[in-house]
Amino acid sequence: MADFKCEACNKMLNLEIFLKNFKVCHYCGHHYMLDAKTRVSYLVDEFTFNEIAANIKPIDFLNFVDIKPYKDRIIESQQNTGISEAMITGCARIGGYEVNLGVMDFRFMGGSMGSVAGEKVRQITDLAISNRFPLILVCASGGARMQEGIISLMQMAKTVSAINKVKENKIPYISVITNPTTGGVSASFASIADIIIAEPEALFCFAGPRVVKQTIKKELPLDFGLSERNLKNGQIDMIIARKDLKSIITKLLKLFSDR
Repeated sequence: MADFKCEACNKMLNLEIFLKNFKVCHYCGHHYMLDAKTRVSYLVDEFTFNEIAANIKPIDFLNFVDIKPYKDRIIESQQNTGISEAMITGCARIGGYEVNLGVMDFRFMGGSMGSVAGEKVRQITDLAISNRFPLILVCASGGARMQEGIISLMQMAKTVSAINKVKENKIPYISVITNPTTGGVSASFASIADIIIAEPEALFCFAGPRVVKQTIKKELPLDFGLSERNLKNGQIDMIIARKDLKSIITKLLKLFSDR
């Protein structure tokens, strides 16, 4: 298999070793982005993921056009990613424990949250309340989807309300922050979990460093918005390397379990 240069440390990586290491640089530990289906395969027990709400697809109800029509962006993203929206949801087992799972995919329009992603969160939370299995949401997003206007911003309130119902029913909720998680997702369901886990050096903030720097006209700390700084400030509970994520979540599920 062909070697390639790490985008973080510039060392040459063997593709086979890279894939066996969960798409993490075996020299510097840089965590590359994962698509939703690969993330699911790394996280859940083999052949246990059963997708729900796969038939819900976005529509261009505003006839929105920027550089190109929104309807064209939807089709392109669906063709390029092989999924219908920026989040997939379903039931699975992790370490033998039943869970309700949602995973965002940054490749689909920057993981932006629109009406469909909000509805998928609502449906998976309703399922968690019904079957009383823990809820896990893996976040990767650039924020709300501007092509859906105010409707996309309303998903912040909708998803927070859905998560609050999960908490009222005393269902455990774990949020996994991956790079990047910003904007409306970071300010809604990503930040209100019982336990918030982040991958190393994941950007987790509302506005990214470039926007903040342009706004306040000042230099920012080098670790602005990164997992490590968020951990120091109490925004997240732990930083877990990708290779250890499944085992740590399994231990947490054991704590929440009756068995």
